[in-house]
Amino acid sequence: MPTSPSEPPRLLAIGAHPDDIEFGVGGIIAHHTQSGGSAHFVLCSRGESATHGTPAERESEAIEAARLLGASLEFVDLGGDAHLAPGVPHVLTLAALLRRHRPRWVLAPTTQTGQHPDHTVVGGLVRDAARLARYGGVHELRELPPHTIDQLLHYAVGPEGEPDGDAPVWFDVSEPAVLAAWTAAMKTHATQARSRDYVELQLTRARLLGLRAGTSHAQALYPAEPMVMTSMEQLGRGARRF
Repeated sequence: MPTSPSEPPRLLAIGAHPDDIEFGVGGIIAHHTQSGGSAHFVLCSRGESATHGTPAERESEAIEAARLLGASLEFVDLGGDAHLAPGVPHVLTLAALLRRHRPRWVLAPTTQTGQHPDHTVVGGLVRDAARLARYGGVHELRELPPHTIDQLLHYAVGPEGEPDGDAPVWFDVSEPAVLAAWTAAMKTHATQARSRDYVELQLTRARLLGLRAGTSHAQALYPAEPMVMTSMEQLGRGARRF
């Protein structure tokens, strides 16, 4: 069962496996929740096919990591780790989830090929689910009112998921409290550190992007469609400040 907050989460982050959200976008989540926003995580597997860590261990790690980031969490069964595949039934499952939680923003893995195939698949499923969640005539979804999100933004779990040529939105995640919460959440996934220092990998990615953005650490999101602004103030600043 989901551990939902009393109010619908304005930000919903979806991952293929335990640790995807923390590694790929944890700094942005920490900044959002520490600024007073709410967040809910949806994981599409329990890491059943992983070399390190049992599903029970992976689930426990994910629950603790979500707590450290100030988010609630639920799991959805789409076939299990390394068995995720495109298909209308899975799209409808996620569309129903979007209607139930009614988020304003949704974060999902990129659809870039060459990364873990589950990441690519989940990114595509969420993209399609966000579209179907809007349509009132989908008979499988009629028990829930239609819902239109404001933005679908993709994140790269690792360097292999970074899209070629897509213009990202860069988020400053350099506040000490944000970095501390993000780092602690990543370290919770101790089973995955048995094969590689994923925490250092993600912090190094953030440091490199931060240097480009004129701050100490930054993370990127890739909008699924053009972003519409209602004021110049929403534009922020350019990375180089020209």
